[in-house]
Amino acid sequence: MAIEKMKMPQLGESVTEGTISTWLVKPGDHVQKYDPIAEVMTDKVNAEVPSSYTGTIQELLFEEGETVPVGELICSIQTEGEGSEQEAKQEQKVKPAEADGETGESLQSAGKPRYSPAVLKLSQEHDIDLKTLNGTGAGGRITRKDVLKAIESGPEALKPPAASERKADMQDSKEQAVPPKRNPIQAAANDTIIPVSGIRKAIAQNMTRAKQEIPHAWTMVEADVTGLVSARDALKKEFKEKEGYNLTYFAFFVKAVAQALKEFPEMNSMWDGDRIIQRKDIHLSIAVATDDALYVPVIKHADEKTIKGIAREIYELAGKVRSGKLSADDMRGGTFTVNNTGSFGSVQSMGIINHPQAAILQVESIVKKPVVMEGNMIAIRNMVNLCLSLDHRVLDGLVAGRFLARLKGILEEMNEKTISIY
Repeated sequence: MAIEKMKMPQLGESVTEGTISTWLVKPGDHVQKYDPIAEVMTDKVNAEVPSSYTGTIQELLFEEGETVPVGELICSIQTEGEGSEQEAKQEQKVKPAEADGETGESLQSAGKPRYSPAVLKLSQEHDIDLKTLNGTGAGGRITRKDVLKAIESGPEALKPPAASERKADMQDSKEQAVPPKRNPIQAAANDTIIPVSGIRKAIAQNMTRAKQEIPHAWTMVEADVTGLVSARDALKKEFKEKEGYNLTYFAFFVKAVAQALKEFPEMNSMWDGDRIIQRKDIHLSIAVATDDALYVPVIKHADEKTIKGIAREIYELAGKVRSGKLSADDMRGGTFTVNNTGSFGSVQSMGIINHPQAAILQVESIVKKPVVMEGNMIAIRNMVNLCLSLDHRVLDGLVAGRFLARLKGILEEMNEKTISIY
């Protein structure tokens, strides 16, 4: 027999953790390779985690509702074979040492402790000796939160405890692991209390991270899309009858953004510590909302698609979101986000950048306005605001302004004579 370990997978680019919403198995259950064992939620996707092995579930290391860093062990599976049997024997040998209770390391094992990649990377970046920390994870494992707490506490908290203090530290570890409580907001008797968990909690964490890490800047232009509106009005009925789905304004905007990004590749970049990665492929994330969450599926190679092809992808991805069939692959690889905020009447907004991308464009509602034309003539035109949030570490106002000016030009050139749907 061998004991194999299952780790929390990375369910999308920039995803660092996942919340186990439901275990689909229990200890003692037999599973085949690729059988789903858990449902996991992130800020980007709900997905089933398949088993990597055929065997019997031995142990589930986290409870439902717990958030687990990518790479952290989540369960063990007993399989036929010898792959990890020696490791299991070594774990059995160290059990007597664990009973001594003399060192904090015994919470993990008397042998060499194992840490997740996320924990190791963070500790190395901040020069932290993991042996000095008390783990609050399952089985006493050190989690990413333990390392972050040590960083926030400063160097004094990282000094190894005296031998006489270690035993008491172990006894009090649970109390020490609990962070200071905030004074709760007093709720009235007729208030509704909504616990924050699952996808809403993941969204909150990701939005907070984006605002804390990314220095946001914002700019806006107004575009005259009267020609685009006329062209779409002339085409939409025949298109719906032929294709079976709507020709939305959003498809035209996505196509225009993809074209502008091709001309301004700096906008299709990401910040990565001491370097900027400029993506060659143009994969556009689009925001799709449900009643209780926001998802950002990706249109891959948007610059290579026709308006008809983009309209079809928008239709299919939105359908997957609303039917709960969106996959991790549907969410992966986005390089720039376009948000159709105008669909619910917004005329101006400041989007939060979809980490680790460098920008997000808010396409606002198309509104009829009086506009001064050539010869000081006033005409009623269809106008739209294009609002851009940008990562000021990656982009400056000059390139952002030029990008928006080009996008405005592309949209204003669209009319019945210039637009090609297919």
